[in-house]
Amino acid sequence: MSFTESELGYLATQVLARLATVAPDGTVQNSPVGFFVNTDLGTVDIGGYNLARTKKFRNITTNPQVAVVIDDLVSRDPWLARGVEIRGTAKALEDVDPPRPGFSRQLIRITPHRIISWGIDPAHPGHTARTV
Repeated sequence: MSFTESELGYLATQVLARLATVAPDGTVQNSPVGFFVNTDLGTVDIGGYNLARTKKFRNITTNPQVAVVIDDLVSRDPWLARGVEIRGTAKALEDVDPPRPGFSRQLIRITPHRIISWGIDPAHPGHTARTV
């Protein structure tokens, strides 16, 4: 498994992420997305309504390098942020069972290569980063 128990616990409490993809001309796009951790595969799966028609889905077909950030702010005073950044490669999958009712039969599946987390593990209060 590529995620720690602390990361899995945190990710299970979140529903939104921001996915960065790269267009064929090199332009970076950052999109809010819904996500699911696929614990069987150790991946992050992204679904959506009519996903195949989105720029992020098309971008992945030409450049699979992506980054996704899931984070939140626990407190403003004192400042306490927590989150997970996942850098990896993505596949634009067609004709898969939708992860949620109303989603299309397309899926973006991210295989992590680098995971950075902060504020989610009391045993490691700062940033942790590792290659997977």
